[in-house]
Amino acid sequence: MKPKLLQWSACVLLTLLLMRSNAVLAQESLTLYINQALEANESIKQQDFQFERSLYALKEAKGMFLPSVTFSTTYTKADGGRTIDFPTGDLLNQAYSTLNQLTGSNNFPQLQNQSILLNPDNFYDAKFRTTLPLINAELIYNKRIKQQQVELQRTEVALYKRELVKDVKVAYYQYAKAVKAVSIYESSLQLVEEGKRINTALLNNEKVNRTAVLRSESEVVRIDAALTAAIQNQKSAQAYFNFLINRPLTDSIKLDDMQILPIQDSLTDSRVDKREELLKLGIVKGIDENLTGLSRSYIVPKLSAFLDLGSQSFDWKFNDKSRYYLGGLTLTWNVFSSGVNSYKIKQARSEQQSLAAQTDYIEHQLKTELQVRKNEFQSALAQYHAAQSQLKTAQTYYNDELKLYKEGLAIYIELLDAQNQLINARLDLNIALFNAWITNATIERASASFSIQ
Repeated sequence: MKPKLLQWSACVLLTLLLMRSNAVLAQESLTLYINQALEANESIKQQDFQFERSLYALKEAKGMFLPSVTFSTTYTKADGGRTIDFPTGDLLNQAYSTLNQLTGSNNFPQLQNQSILLNPDNFYDAKFRTTLPLINAELIYNKRIKQQQVELQRTEVALYKRELVKDVKVAYYQYAKAVKAVSIYESSLQLVEEGKRINTALLNNEKVNRTAVLRSESEVVRIDAALTAAIQNQKSAQAYFNFLINRPLTDSIKLDDMQILPIQDSLTDSRVDKREELLKLGIVKGIDENLTGLSRSYIVPKLSAFLDLGSQSFDWKFNDKSRYYLGGLTLTWNVFSSGVNSYKIKQARSEQQSLAAQTDYIEHQLKTELQVRKNEFQSALAQYHAAQSQLKTAQTYYNDELKLYKEGLAIYIELLDAQNQLINARLDLNIALFNAWITNATIERASASFSIQ
């Protein structure tokens, strides 16, 4: 008894391992497609460009703390305008005349009174100005905001990727379901063609009337039309999946066997704290706090240093007399602005309160969505198990009716009913299986459990 029990246990374990292995292979194939989609999707590329732009904006904000050097020059040509009269002759000519008499010479000439033009004529001023902020609260808050905007854009990229992963998985399962439906209809077509052959043989032996043959021919046409529709549905699913991964729409898609239910290990987990939507709101809250600080930064005076190295002179002269340096400190303080700054602070605080209320609402909404997805998954599991049982019953019913019909103990309408029940049971099981995979993907999206690189 024990050897048989051990053999039976080993068979069950081997079966489970094989089933698990098939599921892993399917996921490996799907993972390759997901990676391809993340690399090739145009929307993701656009978000990457936005992220790169936010990085440059952060570097710009950091650069504002470093010294900046500018070069400027001016040249003026003037004539007329205000003047300063300087009585040079009146002040010195009498003294010069006395000196000439005493020395008996003309070494001291007579001078004219001067009229000096205030506007500099033929004058240039060229300089390099170096400035360095020493105290500037606005720059500090601006840098913090830019850093948070980088995180915000990084989260936005992750959000796009997560949504794309869900779309790719759902499209993959929809395509697999369509392929399986085509296979079911192909086998069903063989089934009804076999029924037509049997009815034709029975008609030739005068065991049934022509009505049975006509009805079986009608079933062949109906299933053939359903097969055509299923093939078109498969092509549409194929095109949409290839569109998501940015490939030619008619490229083939590799499918592994997925004949077991997905394993859901976190049905009892109701946490949504990994959702990018909440992470974004948290970052935006931090940005609003820094915006409030930015509005209050007027309280802190701004202090900066400057140094000018240049040359200024007339007639474009450049020498030791024209070169100069000039340095100093600049202090500015917003003392009064008619309440404008206080209004900005109140606006920022109101925005924070609104964001807090929005965060609570979004979190509750996401938890509700996760619970709904879990309920859908439980329903899909129940439908799958019911479809399994129904398929077994329908297969037995059809086999029995086919045997009775061949022996002339059942009418064709009974066989036709058993046949349709079998076809529908196969389709229902296929739908239930992949609906379970699809709802599992939506749970993964709702709980943000898929690892985004």
